[in-house]
Amino acid sequence: MKKLLFQLDTDAHPAVFDTVVAYDGGADHVIGHGNVTPDNVTPLVEGAIFTRAPKDKKNTALFVGGSDMAAGEKLFKAVQRNFFADFRVSVMLDSNGSNTTAAAGVAKLLSSGAIKGKKAVVLAGTGPVGQRAAIMLAKEGASEVIVSSRQLSRAEQACADMKKSFDVDIKPAEAADCDSRGKLIEDAQIVFATGAAGAELLKAEHWENNSSIELMADANATPPIGIGGTDMMDRGKERHGKIIWGAIGFGTLKLALHRACIEKLFESNSQVFDAEEIFSLAKTMA
Repeated sequence: MKKLLFQLDTDAHPAVFDTVVAYDGGADHVIGHGNVTPDNVTPLVEGAIFTRAPKDKKNTALFVGGSDMAAGEKLFKAVQRNFFADFRVSVMLDSNGSNTTAAAGVAKLLSSGAIKGKKAVVLAGTGPVGQRAAIMLAKEGASEVIVSSRQLSRAEQACADMKKSFDVDIKPAEAADCDSRGKLIEDAQIVFATGAAGAELLKAEHWENNSSIELMADANATPPIGIGGTDMMDRGKERHGKIIWGAIGFGTLKLALHRACIEKLFESNSQVFDAEEIFSLAKTMA
């Protein structure tokens, strides 16, 4: 029986990246659908859940992707509303790679030192990766998690959204430039930079002599990278007494994690992989 993965993308064209990783994760065929919304997804889901016998349903799975995590979350919920009894298949959400990227980054930080009881700052953290990382850090017992943005209103809205969806208390902060971000991390032990590609969030001078910082990660692999004075290839490298993970450094785990999730989708017809489930798997792989 062929393992079929239906790629439900909120963008016009299903992501090539996700298609390649799906094949590498063990799918025999990947069938992509673009411009999928909660309003038009039902026939696609019904085609997946009504076609195979109960014992064979594990060989069909759904992957929700696209560049917009908010749209992906709505689609992910809409997919599951069509499930009932044993008429369901496994489903994964990883819009823009946000869940797997955040999970890999935080898992590598966790493998390098303690998170519980530590203060963590997620710089430029209002995007999907930043929010997911903040949630994971909070769930791991960080004493305080701060999410920064250039605009306080954006940080406040992101924190409110995280509280509503995941019941975690995250603090918003405004930090519009490198100097203000340097001030924000003065007493932090953990720093995770999750800004846009090519956006430098900190210069070396803002962290090298900070004796409080223990662990740092940067999700940006496009020069200039997010944390000046580090390297995208850093794999738990010690710099100035801090353990550093660059985007490519933990990106190896991100790809392996994505493939592993795809493989697990076909173990049963009841797997649901969102941020928490993906992070749990990441911790066992890190």
